[in-house]
Amino acid sequence: MNIMIVGCGKVGQALVEQLSDEGDNITVIDVDERKVNEASRKYDVMGIVGNGATHMVQLEAGIEHTDLMIAVTASDELNLLCCLVAKKAGKCQTIARVRSPEYSKDAPYLQEELRLAMVINPEFAAASEIARVIRFPSAVKIDTFAKGKLELLKFRLPNNCILTDYSVKDISTKLKCDVLVCMIERGDETIIPGGDMTFNQGDMISIVATPQNANRFFRKINYHSNQIKNVIIAGGGNIAYYLSKMLIKSGIAVKIIELNDQRCEELCVELPKATIIHGDASEKETLLEEGIDNTGAFVALTNLDEENILLSLFAHSIMNGKIVTKVNRIEYDEIIRKLDLDSIVNPKHITAECIVSFVRAMKNSMGSNVETLYSLIKGKVEAAEFVIRERSPILYVPLQELVFKPNVLIACIVRNDKMIIPRGQDTIKLGDSVVVVSRHLGLHDICDILE
Repeated sequence: MNIMIVGCGKVGQALVEQLSDEGDNITVIDVDERKVNEASRKYDVMGIVGNGATHMVQLEAGIEHTDLMIAVTASDELNLLCCLVAKKAGKCQTIARVRSPEYSKDAPYLQEELRLAMVINPEFAAASEIARVIRFPSAVKIDTFAKGKLELLKFRLPNNCILTDYSVKDISTKLKCDVLVCMIERGDETIIPGGDMTFNQGDMISIVATPQNANRFFRKINYHSNQIKNVIIAGGGNIAYYLSKMLIKSGIAVKIIELNDQRCEELCVELPKATIIHGDASEKETLLEEGIDNTGAFVALTNLDEENILLSLFAHSIMNGKIVTKVNRIEYDEIIRKLDLDSIVNPKHITAECIVSFVRAMKNSMGSNVETLYSLIKGKVEAAEFVIRERSPILYVPLQELVFKPNVLIACIVRNDKMIIPRGQDTIKLGDSVVVVSRHLGLHDICDILE
């Protein structure tokens, strides 16, 4: 595919990094020559310095031969204008990043009237992910497949859990649970496990299951998390606004601590059912005064990554509830993962992941059958959902007779809305959705998992 990306900020860079690994022809446009040169050098893509909203610059970048144009500059209006010009100058699909809550309310209208393929709001997407993990506090991260019928949940094995010293196969034989363990993170090691592998205390475990089976599994291993009834949010930006609306709708009490007096007044008007506190969330006394030690969940959403991390570490030391930390700088992933944090949310990474999933879906008509894609560990492990629409050598053959590449696991088969945890005698049929977890990145076809 020929893809044009306007805007070389953090989202643009994350997109270039992920899409360049998949063999697409990418052109980046930005007014900042340094950013363009850096992207061109680092990812071997074509770079154009200029205003991506102008017809002349888009023509120079090859808009007439572009399949998809993605506008992710810092300005909502500029992104929408880029898409309008691209629609007139070429015949490509367009995606616009739109962050403002005012425009967000009009997203369906804008998408239809401007004929956009997607309107993506990083703050709303991040709020949605945070809301999911607060509603299911046992999980560190939740990804969905098969249109939400199937979930991939990541959780840390707590101290004295009955699962410690169990093997992977014991989950089905001893616990009688219909879930599949697809990944174990142990220190710096990432393992796609076999049935004989045993769990250790402190392992980060990823499972695939339906929401009902996941609940049953957590009950059986005595991994109890009480339903969260109240949340404290540090920082009153757009993510806090979207998240509060979602949580209040679910019956969860919300308290926002915000330093800016004018923003507090705005939030009081926009969120009449939330408690808005004018104060400095970075001060320990403020958090203690507002009852952080007795709250069900704490979400750090200030504008500073360092502050969010320190606040979360402090919260972890005095409370037993759910802790969610917003981190914008994706270049320190490896270091942050080693800290004793609970759930980490990166709005720019979520945005890039949504757009990459759309790109994969576009490729369905161009030879790929990937429906959904998640990066489980950046640059190391992916989970991909394949929809089997055509005959191939993998069909109707018992899985135990197929020769798979190393570090590949068929995590689940969805057939007629029914989830099948695959065993050796199971087969893949036309129309199935198949979830594959793999250390081989950039799989485009289900047959790519075979030797």
